[in-house]
Amino acid sequence: MSDSIAMIHGSGGAATGELIHEVFASAFNNTVLDAMEDAAVIGIADLTQKSSGDHKLAVTTDSFVVDPVEFRGGDIGRLAVCGTVNDLLMRGAVPRYITSAWILETGVDIGLLKRVVASMAKTAAEAGVTVICGDTKVIEGRGGIYVNTTGVGYVPTGVDISAANAKPDDVIIVSGTMGDHHAAILSERMSIDTDIRSDVAPLTQMCDGLRKLRVHVMRDVTRGGLGTVLKELAVASGVVFEIEDKLIPVSDKVREFSGLLGLDPMYMGNEGKLVCIVDQNDADKALKAIKGSKYGADAAVIGKVRKAGEDKPGTLYVKTAIGGLRELDVLQGEGLPRIC
Repeated sequence: MSDSIAMIHGSGGAATGELIHEVFASAFNNTVLDAMEDAAVIGIADLTQKSSGDHKLAVTTDSFVVDPVEFRGGDIGRLAVCGTVNDLLMRGAVPRYITSAWILETGVDIGLLKRVVASMAKTAAEAGVTVICGDTKVIEGRGGIYVNTTGVGYVPTGVDISAANAKPDDVIIVSGTMGDHHAAILSERMSIDTDIRSDVAPLTQMCDGLRKLRVHVMRDVTRGGLGTVLKELAVASGVVFEIEDKLIPVSDKVREFSGLLGLDPMYMGNEGKLVCIVDQNDADKALKAIKGSKYGADAAVIGKVRKAGEDKPGTLYVKTAIGGLRELDVLQGEGLPRIC
């Protein structure tokens, strides 16, 4: 790793992983943190030191530094709620509460601040969570807004959704088109005239339906994109993922935008999409549940899980248009910083 922090360390790709493992994980290592999940799931007994049956808490924390703070389809207030709630949902949890801490640089327009706070409140109501405490700090600067949140929920008895749970013959589903948020943020920064909107959304309704099925893994597709997420999940589960390029949903607008800029939608981030890995016998039900939810109309089955066999555990393949298999890895290089 380099001797100083650079923007590449915020990309969500290989450099981010290196930073997390070499600096933070090595200092704070414990069995809960070492799982590297979107949210930590702990038993009530871990807090009370008393037996409490199968009840479990889910806890996650996140910080949001998106630039610009308002963008087509959302803003930092909506993003903060969705990012936090969705991380809880990916462990099968029912989100209940979040905290809201704001770091404001001098020069922030009060009207802008009121808009993003109102947006946070509206999104929290949609997601079914309550903002129960917060903090505000003001520092010298140029009008920036940064938000830190913590989310708390509970995991219903019998629910076990984890990055390490993918099994051979499972089916891989994505809940919609890839790259929307990434394209929306980048087009704003580059002043490119487009009507691409961020997909930022809370996936509460979608996950309420999935929680009742034999879902083994869920992960929201954010920084690093679908390729990075699937590679990390394949490694965590020790299996091989095989997806088909032609099955991955990408809107015509994002495909055109990414083509013009030389971007790969497989490594472009979202903020309102998930990948779901489900028992083959419940795949049709899962797809129906996702499509029937508020933000899942474009959901699609994109591949399957198989045993490693002669392949190295953790391998991710994509079947190309001509029928060949290409191996994919996590995002290499800088990607797009400050996407969330």
